[in-house]
Amino acid sequence: MRHPSTGMALGLVVALAGPLAAQDQRNEQFYYPGSFNWQFLNRYPEAGRLFNAFDYGHAVLYEKLYTRRSDLVGELETRQFDYLTTDLLVRPPRFAVAEETIEPAYAKLAWRAKMMFDWAHLLHRQIYDIYADPRLSRPEQDQLIERVTDYYLSNRRLAFAVKPKSMALMDDQYYSQVFRHNYPKFNGLIWAYHWLQVGLYEPLIQGATSGEQKAGVQTTIARFWTMLKDAPARFPKVMPMTPVVAPLFTAAHPRAAIIFDNLHMTHDIISDILAADTVPAGRKRAAIYAALDEMQDTTRNLMSREEWQDMGEMMGGVGVMGGPAIGILPDPPTIGASPPEMAGMAGMGHDASSHAMDHSPRGMAVSGMMGDTVMREHMQLMMHMHQRMMADPVIHQRMMADTAMVRMMGEMMAQMPAAEQAQLHDMMRHHARPVPAKPKIRRPAPKPPRPITTDSMPGMDHNQMPGMPMPHDSIRH
Repeated sequence: MRHPSTGMALGLVVALAGPLAAQDQRNEQFYYPGSFNWQFLNRYPEAGRLFNAFDYGHAVLYEKLYTRRSDLVGELETRQFDYLTTDLLVRPPRFAVAEETIEPAYAKLAWRAKMMFDWAHLLHRQIYDIYADPRLSRPEQDQLIERVTDYYLSNRRLAFAVKPKSMALMDDQYYSQVFRHNYPKFNGLIWAYHWLQVGLYEPLIQGATSGEQKAGVQTTIARFWTMLKDAPARFPKVMPMTPVVAPLFTAAHPRAAIIFDNLHMTHDIISDILAADTVPAGRKRAAIYAALDEMQDTTRNLMSREEWQDMGEMMGGVGVMGGPAIGILPDPPTIGASPPEMAGMAGMGHDASSHAMDHSPRGMAVSGMMGDTVMREHMQLMMHMHQRMMADPVIHQRMMADTAMVRMMGEMMAQMPAAEQAQLHDMMRHHARPVPAKPKIRRPAPKPPRPITTDSMPGMDHNQMPGMPMPHDSIRH
């Protein structure tokens, strides 16, 4: 028989815990069972372990943004960024990171957000595992990926919407874009993470043999490492979208691709909420949870699949999203190329019934800023290319000797802002050291004929002899 006081104590605990449990359930759902699990980590540890480091990077970012310690820019842009890129990513953890130990304050604030991210990351990993299992044929892999996607969506409490959400939710809110503007290096690193997370599907799909898949994975990882050089210059300029970076995967499994884009948008949204002073500390949890509700809602603020697949090209294509995961790298964007479709893109898909462009003053202002941003980024790429070319003395000399090339550079400079014009003009004149000319062999000048000082034939009239110069003419010539 239970003691009455025990029942009273239990009732008190349930009564106190009930409201909290209703807000944040702590139970977790594990992997969809199968022998394919952990195949990717076993066969591609150099990639699988990177994801453990990525988990740490996301966790430490949210903890630092929320706790708001002094010198936050230096903490994220220098100390944490340097630790991640020169230490943790170089020697990534062998096992998954328990993120709540890295972000205890943030986990208490937004446990539901943490769980939604974990659940979506688990789907990422299971799809890698399926593609990495050589025992499965391609049709079997495709069927199994759809099955684990169904399993993911069965957890309605944690699953992101399987319909594309409007980009305005990420870029057109009162707190939007604060993080990427204030912390460009760390933001670029997060976008590089997301590029690799979706990009790694491509070599696994394209490779016909295990050897081809291995070589493709290594190529994709090498491109990720290249992004980390000269940060943030080589990072993606806009959020990588799955249809652009992973077109093979998107064509095969559009539902999963949509889920991952919604996931990555939410990463940006929460970073902005935590970083924005316009969201008071006491309102951050409510703002985050309102954003989560929105990203799970399949009835409003949607894009059609066609708009979603076209959106990446409107934003600048693969060149501004980190480049392709496999295949030939594209040429730098053409200077002056401003995609006309950029206008109003932030306002696309505000509801399920209308997909018209947003022509409101705010929508047009946002689209104008985005077009200006792309133009500046294209200009910076062109300037960087010219700096590298002009630094080579041979190229410098040949370009400056080509009148057509000089004319084209002059026309290009006319489209630049004054500061860039001055910089390129200075490069054209002074940046490269002149190519040393080949030394000329100096031959001694011919000695002049010895002047005739005396007349060897006195008494003769030399003016009457044709072709015979007078003595003074010989001296002059």
